[in-house]
Amino acid sequence: MTTAVAPSAATAAQVAVSWTPELELHEPHIDATHREFVDLLNGLHELVNAEAATQGQLLEALDGLITHTEAHFGMEERWMAAVGFAPENCHSRQHTLVLDVLREVRKHVEAGKDLDPVRRLPTELGQWFGFHAEAMDAALVYTMQQAGYDPATGQCARPPLGEAQSGCGSSGCS
Repeated sequence: MTTAVAPSAATAAQVAVSWTPELELHEPHIDATHREFVDLLNGLHELVNAEAATQGQLLEALDGLITHTEAHFGMEERWMAAVGFAPENCHSRQHTLVLDVLREVRKHVEAGKDLDPVRRLPTELGQWFGFHAEAMDAALVYTMQQAGYDPATGQCARPPLGEAQSGCGSSGCS
């Protein structure tokens, strides 16, 4: 399977992530949140490639991305809990790692260090996002559908039974 977010050579310098039909999960809440994430990531990408970007502008863009991502992942975490994902699952661990990286890059920029990490962040996070959305988030949406979970009300028509799920379908996760 090819990743949905690999930008073409012509657009690689312009965007970190290209929104493609493969990223549509057909769940309005998550699709809107994912589009916003892509927009914020591309905004940061544009900013880090601008010659005159200031430290303040970079920090503001990172703060916006971090705030969005905390809410984005928090929403998914609530959904996972509602449909029976184990509290410690690989999907949640990926969320924790991404937020840790975002916060470390922000500290790096705030300290006035080399800007290479913030320059690389949009493209590398964009690559991760494509795989994450197509695998982890798609599995979450499928599980929500199977459970009859309504994100608008937080109600589950068919509450989970049995052991909690790992969150990715891999026997390697627990």
